[in-house]
Amino acid sequence: MNTRKRLQALRREASPVAVAAPEATAMPDHPACMIGGGQMCEHALVDRDLNRMLFDYERTVRSRFTRIVDVLKHISTYQHDGNFTERAQQLAHEQLGFDLPSQVLEDAWVCGLDLSALHSRCIFSALKSSVENASTEQAGWRQRLPLDENFLRSCGYHTVDISPCSDGRLQGVSPYVLRMLPGPNVRVKAYAGALFDVDVDVSDWAQREVERLSGAMVDGDRLNYLKIAVYHFSSSSPDGQGCAAHGSNDRQATEAALHRLQNELRTAIDQTFGSGAAPDVLLIGVDTDLDALRIHLPDGFGELNAHRYFETAQVYRDTIGLAPDAARARIAGIVADAEGMGGWGQGNGRMHDGMRRLVLALAEANLSQVEYVIKHHTGRYATIGHDEECIVAGEALRPLQLRNLFYFAHLNTIEEGAPDMDVGINIFSKLNVAHGLPVPVLVHFEYDVRIPQSRERAIARGRRVRDAIESRYPDLAARGLLNCAIAVSERGGDERCAFVADDAVDDH
Repeated sequence: MNTRKRLQALRREASPVAVAAPEATAMPDHPACMIGGGQMCEHALVDRDLNRMLFDYERTVRSRFTRIVDVLKHISTYQHDGNFTERAQQLAHEQLGFDLPSQVLEDAWVCGLDLSALHSRCIFSALKSSVENASTEQAGWRQRLPLDENFLRSCGYHTVDISPCSDGRLQGVSPYVLRMLPGPNVRVKAYAGALFDVDVDVSDWAQREVERLSGAMVDGDRLNYLKIAVYHFSSSSPDGQGCAAHGSNDRQATEAALHRLQNELRTAIDQTFGSGAAPDVLLIGVDTDLDALRIHLPDGFGELNAHRYFETAQVYRDTIGLAPDAARARIAGIVADAEGMGGWGQGNGRMHDGMRRLVLALAEANLSQVEYVIKHHTGRYATIGHDEECIVAGEALRPLQLRNLFYFAHLNTIEEGAPDMDVGINIFSKLNVAHGLPVPVLVHFEYDVRIPQSRERAIARGRRVRDAIESRYPDLAARGLLNCAIAVSERGGDERCAFVADDAVDDH
């Protein structure tokens, strides 16, 4: 696994942004800034205070997971002592912040300590701790994110629905890569290959339209709905570390997401509710090595094109050293040039003013993330591929959005979510199973306290999905290489990631 590499990267002192020594050069061919080439990698439009807050949060969450292996190794040395259970619980409580399941500790004298089971349970408990502390630990940077609800409304959008690929490298796409504040009106639903469920999205769009037309939204009559699909690629390893759901084929990933947006979602809504009813759509690619964007521009009719785009890594390079106003003017020129391109990228007219305002803001905000990776991760992430801690299946853990923390499989039943789960299991077969560790799968669903028996139904659904997952991968389950837990959260309420008591993690 890459846990040690990640820990070393996080412990590394953040290198100065201005690097003069050639020997400090990590990636001399960095497309945004020649790190170590004597160039000041400091852009006038970057929010460095926000970057520091986000990095502090990243380190805080990561530390809960990077300590697990060392603590379990330490605990295992005492498993034959007379006071083993008490000593193990004391170490876990002091160094991990939570207790270990007593039964596993008490059974250690029979066949030895089940470290694989403990490892999964520690992963689940660390997730729960991160969820429970999210409101406090995220408070600073949430207040500073530039693309908040008020800004999105100024662009003409009452709702922004984002579907990134479920790949763990895109789990921080909203607050980090896009610098967009997650919330009730900014929804993130991840699917393998960014291939979101069209039926679900039509239903979500229709519900928001009803709220808009009924007057439930302030100024809803003049606002629109925006759907964003986010695919990904790797600039340093395009054939090996791209999107697993598309076989690391960047062209296929781009065209599949584009087809889902235009030929399926927009067509479905237009044909169902009348021509012109379809929402605005936007297609964004993310270079997961750098967290730089490739933004595909809609034309005057809202139509996207795989060839009409600009890239923020190049924007960073072209505008570094400019004063803020000059940099913004240059970015606007770059966007205008991309809009007006001919040939394969030619469109029919220019995008509307609200979309242009949003695109310019996304480009500027992402410059901070590009520099974040330059300063805090030596230009490219130490692990450019998968390094997730577990799989989350069902509904997302809304409070947690951080790169490579977990792989997410959005599903209501295992039958409909089978492709997403298969991709996740394949990833963890290499990350965990190949090293003797089981695949930790957290089955998580939300419930609505206003609806009678909603919590009980969420738990029952979790159990059905858990059982179906174990049945789908019987070889892993039989070998003890698949560990599942079930948790539920109150939608919009205080109960978050509450584990079902008779499963892998007890309520605490």
